[in-house]
Amino acid sequence: MYPGMYYGGYGYAIDPTMILLIPAILLTIYAQFKVSSTTNRYFRVRSGRGYTGEQTAREILDRNGLYNVRIEMVRGRLSDHYDPRSNVVRLSEDVYSGNSITSISVAAHECGHAIQHAHGYVPLNIRSSLVPVVNFASNMSWIFIMLGFLTTRGPLLSIGILLFAASVLFQIVTLPVEFNASSRALAQMTSLGIVDDREVRDSRRVLQAAALTYVAAAVTAILQLLRLVMIAQNRDD
Repeated sequence: MYPGMYYGGYGYAIDPTMILLIPAILLTIYAQFKVSSTTNRYFRVRSGRGYTGEQTAREILDRNGLYNVRIEMVRGRLSDHYDPRSNVVRLSEDVYSGNSITSISVAAHECGHAIQHAHGYVPLNIRSSLVPVVNFASNMSWIFIMLGFLTTRGPLLSIGILLFAASVLFQIVTLPVEFNASSRALAQMTSLGIVDDREVRDSRRVLQAAALTYVAAAVTAILQLLRLVMIAQNRDD
C-alpha cells in the first residue's frame, strides 16, 4: 500500500490526494461544455459583412504586411492553429469556408498568433522553445513516475515530477499567448471593420469560451503537479 493511501469499505485503495483533482475535473467539464455550446451557437450566426474565415484571415494578414503567411484548410472540427515553422494559418473546414461569427473569430485569433510571431512576442517565443523539451518530458515523465511508485526509495519519482513540471510550465506560458492572440484578434476585427459593436461582443464570447479550455488545462496540470509532490513527500516521511 502506498503511503498516503488507505483502504475503503469495499477493499480497494483510495488516494486522498485525488480530492485535489476534483476542481480541475469540474472546470474541464464546464470548459468543454462552454466552448461547445458557445461555438455551436455562433456558428449559426452569420457575420454582418459576410466574410468567411479565410477572407477574414487574409484581410488581417495583408493589412499587417504578412503577405508571406499562407492560409490552408485542414480536416477536423476546430482544429485551427498557426504553424510558426511554416508560416501557415491552418483553418478547419467550417471556419475556412464559413461566414459565421465563430468562423471569423477563430480565424482572427489564429492570425493573432501570426502577428505575435512577426513582432517577436516573447511569451510565444518561450512557448515555441519549450516544445521539444515538453515533447520529451511528457513522454518520459509518467514512465519515471510509475517506476518511482514501484520502488520504495530512489530518485525516479523525483525525476518524473521534474519532467512533469516542464509540461506544467508550458501550460502556464500558453495562457498569456492565447489571451494576447484573442486581444489582437478583436482589435484587428474592430479596426478593419470586419465586425460592428454588437458582433465584437459576440466574438469576445466565442474567444473567451475557447480560452477557458486553456485555463482548465493549466489548472489541471498545476493541481496534478501539487498532488505528485504531496505523494512524494508522504513517501519520504
